[in-house]
Amino acid sequence: MGTGVNRRWESGTLAHSVSDPFGQGPLPWLRSPDQYVADGGVPWYVSVDAPGQQPLTAPPPAPPVGTPANSDDVVQQIKGFASAGVHRPGGAVDFRVTVNPPREFGVDVYRIGHYGGDGARQMTSSPLIGGISQPAPLVVGRTVSCHHWWQSWRLQIPSHWRPGAYVAVLTTADNRHRSHVPFTVRDAASARPPELLLVLPDVTWQAYNLFPEDGRTGASLYHAWDDLGGLVGESEAAVTVSFDRPHAGAGLPLHVGHAYDFVRWAERYGYDLAYTTATDLHAGLVDPTRYRAMVFPGHDEYWSEPMRRAVEQARDAGTSLVFLSANTLYWRVELSAGPSGEPHRLLNCRKRQRVQPGGPAAGLHGSASALWRDAGEPEQLLLGVQYAGSVPVAAPMIARNTGHWLWAGTGLHEGDEVPGLVAGEADHYNPRVPLPRHAERILLAHSPYRDSAGRRRHQQTSLYRALSGAYVFAAGTFAWSPALDRPGHTDARIQRATANLLDHLCKEA
Repeated sequence: MGTGVNRRWESGTLAHSVSDPFGQGPLPWLRSPDQYVADGGVPWYVSVDAPGQQPLTAPPPAPPVGTPANSDDVVQQIKGFASAGVHRPGGAVDFRVTVNPPREFGVDVYRIGHYGGDGARQMTSSPLIGGISQPAPLVVGRTVSCHHWWQSWRLQIPSHWRPGAYVAVLTTADNRHRSHVPFTVRDAASARPPELLLVLPDVTWQAYNLFPEDGRTGASLYHAWDDLGGLVGESEAAVTVSFDRPHAGAGLPLHVGHAYDFVRWAERYGYDLAYTTATDLHAGLVDPTRYRAMVFPGHDEYWSEPMRRAVEQARDAGTSLVFLSANTLYWRVELSAGPSGEPHRLLNCRKRQRVQPGGPAAGLHGSASALWRDAGEPEQLLLGVQYAGSVPVAAPMIARNTGHWLWAGTGLHEGDEVPGLVAGEADHYNPRVPLPRHAERILLAHSPYRDSAGRRRHQQTSLYRALSGAYVFAAGTFAWSPALDRPGHTDARIQRATANLLDHLCKEA
């Protein structure tokens, strides 16, 4: 593959990053002799002096010589993924890993959390494992799957481990290359339910996954490659993608940092969290009505009908909903079994493409696209606001109704600005779309910005109370979660407002 093709290959993840002003880049782990950073950058997950931290003034120390580089998707020096299953303390999680050329590798397992500002804690390390070069990914149409890879290592999850967001860091024994595998440890089935249920958006993560970013075979619901190694758009992208494959690039999903920002902040202040995934919601493996509130901490764009119905039923039973991003509940998807028969391993969404009727990607008969809006159920019916568009240049959020309890103690007054908080993508109230049934409703921000065509738009932050007594909060911007614990983006006023919200929901429930 020539140099020009390599450059196009490297543009794959960057093509998605235009919608995320908090692009991650290569991902380091812990401030220790083993850390690695890119171009002297700051580790994206590290809380330096939150709350209310200011942008860092001194560069971090340079990484030590010989620090592992991230594996790429062309050579695939080391790549892996976690196999299907619901992982709980006392259970196990299996990893399937390819190493090219074959050599030994190790696995270090971290749990995301505050941990004194480190951002994660190492939980265990594997012995050296004999790595093999797994078979090439299977490709059918635009769908790429590695379900046929051999199991490489089984992690027995100790019964004392806390539920949470975990990352397995794969490193070749020669310390030259590294990759990452995210997985979630759920609560024990018999455990007392915590107050808050955190939903990690694994369905949306897969929609963006372009693995392998090799200029030839990789595809997401957004992009694929033409015969010359050029990146093509949605009209030629996949309509079905598999969970049975690594994530592209460094091995962590695009937008994963948005969820981890909330995790670090919430655990710093002792919030009682349970952990689940969007796939669990779809499969009916979690009862949301057991919790006082459900928190959707990151970009959560792709929803199946069972996911939506579970959340609606929870709201109507009195469970509050907290959406800390924007462009939520936008595309309607189906989950189907993988080639080996394991359920919910294929994500199907035709976007605006034409596909054969009757297949899982076909969507509802007669719908112009796979948008929930075209299915007759716009997202505003659940969220109270809905997607307005992208925000090419970050704009200030303009606080409104600052006498409301959510803004108490923030110091914000009517019309005050929170710089840079409208970023990435934004939601607004559409007066032509029905609102959910509610007992009370308020808009807490009304912020002008310019879209990519230069047109004036408005972002809005919404809070309504359903007839059941449940609250539904929608931040309406990508930048809310990063404002909780992202170096250079943290804002003490948003931290306090979020604490006000969660405290109120837990007390009111």
